[in-house]
Amino acid sequence: MAAQLPTRPLGKNGPQVTALGFGLMGLSAFYGTPKPDKERLALLDHVYESGERFWDTADMYGDNEDLLGQWFKQNPGKRETIFLATKFANFVDPKTGGRFVRNEPEYIHQACDKSLKRLGIEQIDLYYCHRVQASQPIEITVREMKKLQDAGKVKYLGLSECSAETLRRACKVM
Repeated sequence: MAAQLPTRPLGKNGPQVTALGFGLMGLSAFYGTPKPDKERLALLDHVYESGERFWDTADMYGDNEDLLGQWFKQNPGKRETIFLATKFANFVDPKTGGRFVRNEPEYIHQACDKSLKRLGIEQIDLYYCHRVQASQPIEITVREMKKLQDAGKVKYLGLSECSAETLRRACKVM
């Protein structure tokens, strides 16, 4: 039986999520060579059994979304009990390794579809823009994200690392 961890509402009227989320970045990227899949999947089992149900990933975290998709496939029914967040916008060029922020409308849709496929799911609970592209008005970015929500691909939208002014402008689009 999983532990019962404290929960909080996500945003003003959002769903209840565990008070602390589980960031999955370190399973696949930025902290040395990833461990074998068997170890990483066992860690996900442990996190789940510990009662943690707010999981956060991003498309730029190496094979992270693929690993989660594998775990969901191996654990039927558990996906429905996890509040899953993933992010887009930090783009790594596969040819040069260069990093860019991408919020163009076409890219937002491509990134979402790719994340859904990698995760093996039909809907992302929280989809947020990892970084705001300075050369594109936030209104354009949020309008495109709203289209994903209207299409049923995501439940909730969010922005990461933005200013208060950017957030106020984004909220006017919703």
